[in-house]
Amino acid sequence: MSRERRARRRRTNPRFAALCLVLIFALAGIGVWLWGSRGLPGEGVTAPDYVTEDLLPVNAWSRPGTPLKKIDGVVIHYVGNPATTAQANRNYFASLADGAEGTYASSHFLVGLEGEVLQCVPLTEIAYASNIRNEDTVSIEVCHPDETGLFSDVTYARTVELTAWLCRTFDLDPETDVIRHYDVTGKICPRYYVEHPEAWEGFLADTAAELARQAEAEP
Repeated sequence: MSRERRARRRRTNPRFAALCLVLIFALAGIGVWLWGSRGLPGEGVTAPDYVTEDLLPVNAWSRPGTPLKKIDGVVIHYVGNPATTAQANRNYFASLADGAEGTYASSHFLVGLEGEVLQCVPLTEIAYASNIRNEDTVSIEVCHPDETGLFSDVTYARTVELTAWLCRTFDLDPETDVIRHYDVTGKICPRYYVEHPEAWEGFLADTAAELARQAEAEP
């Protein structure tokens, strides 16, 4: 047998081809395992001390338990009910669980009138807050004292602090990755910061400054 024919037989040896396929599938399996072992983006993340965890019950209407597989942004909302507390709004989300209202609504965080923060949905799950951006964002609902939707000073400061922490934790840029509900659907939410674009630009600038401060303070 000529050298050329022997080389051709080696190239077309079915056992060699089968071995190659086994290696390919093995490598693919390792890749899937490594990807899966990374977990969800919010897995193992511990919220700051000022956040009180008060999770909603798992249900179809306000906490479906659907995994949040990526976090590409933070969406700011206002509750739309002047002078209501963070706890009252959290309890409203919980009340939707029986489906009687036929309303889907929730948020990952609620910032209250005194700067208190409640976490309603884990950072590993979606919340029903931002329509087509539910699947890749964290939502913050903010309480406000009157119908203008302007946040009080203490509420504003805490919202900036929380938003900056989320940006630092998930490697987000306040200038591009922090948005309003309005930027998703055109809904006038958060009202004051839609009707006063300069106030929204100020919020983004304050968040960027707070992000820099947090980074410098990190041990």
